[in-house]
This record gives sequence, C-alpha cells and structure tokens, in this order.
Amino acid sequence: MPLNLEQSTELCQLLGDASRQRLLLLLEQFELTTAELTTITGLAQSRVSTHLARLKRAGLVQDQRVAGSARYSASQDGAAHPVWALLRQGLDDPRTLLDRERAAECILARKHGRTWAESVAGRMEVHYSPGRTWEATARGLIGLIAPGRVLDVASGDGVLAELLAEEAESVDCVDISETVVAAGRARLAAHANVRFHCADMHDLPFAEASFDTVFVMHALTCSRTPAEVIRAAGRVLAPEGRLVVVALKSHQHEAAMVAYDHLNMGIEPAALRKLLVANKLKVDACRVTSRELRPPYFEVVTALAHRPG
Repeated sequence: MPLNLEQSTELCQLLGDASRQRLLLLLEQFELTTAELTTITGLAQSRVSTHLARLKRAGLVQDQRVAGSARYSASQDGAAHPVWALLRQGLDDPRTLLDRERAAECILARKHGRTWAESVAGRMEVHYSPGRTWEATARGLIGLIAPGRVLDVASGDGVLAELLAEEAESVDCVDISETVVAAGRARLAAHANVRFHCADMHDLPFAEASFDTVFVMHALTCSRTPAEVIRAAGRVLAPEGRLVVVALKSHQHEAAMVAYDHLNMGIEPAALRKLLVANKLKVDACRVTSRELRPPYFEVVTALAHRPG
C-alpha cells in the first residue's frame, strides 16, 4: 500500500515508541487484557489504553470479547505491518524476556480453577509447559520409523543425525564447511554409525542408489541452483527410498536472506513439485505445512517423495 509523506511520518512516530513496541511483542505471543498489560509492563493503564487504541487504528492489534473483557492480540492488517515486521527482525532486548515471564504468570492467574490445558486451549503451541518441547516430541516420534541408510544433506553439526542415530542403520552427513563438519564429528563421536563428509551438496560423493532415506532440510535456500541439489539427492536414493525436503516458501524479506547467508528467496510448492517429478520421483505430498507465529511470518514447504521400485 503506497504511503504519502504524512502517512509515512505518522507511521514512524507510531513505531518509534518503546512502550508500543513492548506491547506489540507481548501481543504476538499472548492474548491479554488492558489490566494484564498494565501489570506486566508497569505502565499506567491510561497509557496502555492509549497505545492500544493507536495500534488498533493502525491495524497492528485486534481485540475480542472473552468472559466479559476485551483481550488484545497482534494483527497483520494495515499498512504498518510490513514496517513493523522489518523492525521486529532486529529487536533483542532483555526487557522482552521479563515481559514474557510476567505474561505467563498472568495467564496462570487467569485460570480460575481450569486446568492448564483448558486455560491455553486454542493457542497451546505458544505456551511453555515443562518437558513439552519440539525436541522431546521428535524423539518420541522417531521410534516409529525405520530410516535405514540415511543421508542428511547440508547437515550442519548433526542435530538431525543425533535424533536419528539410534534408529538408523547408518547416517551420513554432508556439509560444505570444514568448521561445521569438525563440530559435528566432535558432537557425535560416540555414535559409530554416524559419518561426516565435507562435500558439495550439488555433487554428492556417493554411488547411485546408496540411501534409503535422504533429508534435504533447509538446504535449498543456500543454493543458487536448487534444481541441482534435488538432482543430486534423487541420484543417490535407492528404489523405494524416501526423500524429505523442507524449505522456506518464497518470500520478500531480503534482510533475512543476507543475515543467514541465503542465496535465494525460497521456493513455491508447485516449483518444488516440478523439480521432484523432473527427477523421476513420485511425489507423495508437497505443500505449505507451517507458518511462523512471529514476524515476518515465514512459511515452510514440506515435500515427501519416493523413488518407484
């Protein structure tokens, strides 16, 4: 949405206030009342109300009536949102951690006899619970699969390999950085079935049909030629072998591309499907599977494919 100079100035003034930024950061993760925001931030209730009114007019927050009171949460509407999303990427302040801790205490105090699950129903994924982490969930689910001979393309220092090592026959990890490979070898030295290779993911140093399961996890954005990565992964996949690709959906956030050494701006599901089919793979699924809850709301594409026997 184009802005004139007056609108641009007003938008900068709106977001150029630390208190309003604190409120926005809180409301990205929690639905909170004016009274709760006052308790959390220590700001006067009149100031909180004024800030919320301005943010609501700008389309950055929304409210709904719950149990007789208005609860506010972040919104993505309005011309202000792209500017806030850009600013949000670089924010890192100790006060925000304290604000989140106080917000969790407010949620707890709000329960009024309900169970924890009942108090956070509908937004459970953004609330902490002891032991409820994605790593714990992954470790619980991995026991259900038999990955066989595994290849982890652009493996980093072996986070995925560490999860798979006990269930896999073998795990070969490929990364182009000698520093990262050395860190991975040290990390997984106790696992005799895990091997690290310093190599280019576009030209994998393995024979054809060497692996039962190939993972290409967040590797495509680090390539100028994603098609070559898929070709190389498909070449080493055994008959009836499975390929798992996870990648960012195409986006327009160039700052993130630079910060994380990405070489492209993501890929559309249709384009990824086309690459898989071009390499004679049977596509079982290829779609957007998740959307981040905090700006800039990156979306993730997951593709599952196999090589017909």
